[in-house]
Amino acid sequence: VIGSKWVYKVKRNSDGTISRYKARLVAQGFSQKEGLDYSETFSLVVRHTTVRIILALAAQFNWHLRQLDVKNAFLHGDLEEEVCMKQPQGFVDPTYPNHVCRLVKSLYSLKQAPRVWNSKFTSFLPALGFQTALSDSSLFVKVDDGDVILLLLYVDDIILTGSSSCKLQSVITNLAEVFELKDMGRLTYFLGLQIH
Repeated sequence: VIGSKWVYKVKRNSDGTISRYKARLVAQGFSQKEGLDYSETFSLVVRHTTVRIILALAAQFNWHLRQLDVKNAFLHGDLEEEVCMKQPQGFVDPTYPNHVCRLVKSLYSLKQAPRVWNSKFTSFLPALGFQTALSDSSLFVKVDDGDVILLLLYVDDIILTGSSSCKLQSVITNLAEVFELKDMGRLTYFLGLQIH
């Protein structure tokens, strides 16, 4: 049985004023045992060369570049292993104080959290008409009536570009129906690259 911990953070605006208070329950994944609580942890991310090529294509063809962020991405992942966690502080059932929680969904700090999130997201994309590119497994391509839509995935950050801005918006709408997204609008900064 693994433990958990509450992590508190104060989010601030650019001028230093408080934007909101944030609390997140995280698992104590350091106590997980390989082969028992998890088997695979590796999660794919897009290559930097792929990002640069897609940015060059967007510049060449004057395509819009959109950036999305999936809110609480790791909480979407479905666990395959049986993982049990002590009842969280402040939420202990007084009738059954020695009972544990069986996790069905992933929590932050679980060893397999990045992998199960990636699996959940990438298994949904074919329903929207996307196929995984042969050159990079974190690049997804959709061809629709002669229009091309490209999606890059880096953990919970998404870049979308393509030949039709209407179809880009349609993809964003479809993704937002399943995952809670933050549409960050035009791409300006990604993985240390400033885009103008």
